[in-house]
Amino acid sequence: MEKSTKSLALNWGLYLGVLLTLSTILGYINLDLFTKMWYGIILLIAVIVFGVISAVKSKKLLGGYISFKDAFTSFFITVSVGLAISTIVSIIIFNFIDPEAAIVLKEKMMNSQVEMMRNFGAPQEAIEQAVEKLEAEENMFSITNVVQNFIFQLIGYIIVGLIAALVIKKNNPEEA
Repeated sequence: MEKSTKSLALNWGLYLGVLLTLSTILGYINLDLFTKMWYGIILLIAVIVFGVISAVKSKKLLGGYISFKDAFTSFFITVSVGLAISTIVSIIIFNFIDPEAAIVLKEKMMNSQVEMMRNFGAPQEAIEQAVEKLEAEENMFSITNVVQNFIFQLIGYIIVGLIAALVIKKNNPEEA
């Protein structure tokens, strides 16, 4: 992979990091956003779109041909940089700037889950068990938990990136 495609992927990763940082700050300002499923879905789609754009732009930079490895590398660099920036921002906000927000958010998420379970007609016993489990959990924004979440997200996006690279790759017939 040429240096210029790596720098292109890094740039897209920085753009993604800015977008995810802004979404984290927006969520911090209005903690209810973090409890909305649509908010998480939009962010999931944004991460995938940025990774795909990065791979497609790399393909264009390479004259319309890109190997599977280069397409995946471009996707991976973009997504990992963006998620890393977002992870660092979350750690700073919820562990150093305002640790109380993590406690409030946990309560809001618990209430949201209870409401969702009631809407789906879950039995009261199941709701009580879910509440007990959530109450027993430690700070979901602890540094350890945020880093673990980063790793699990990255694994999920690696799978998506492999599929995207399969679709985007186009071998140069002159190099075959």
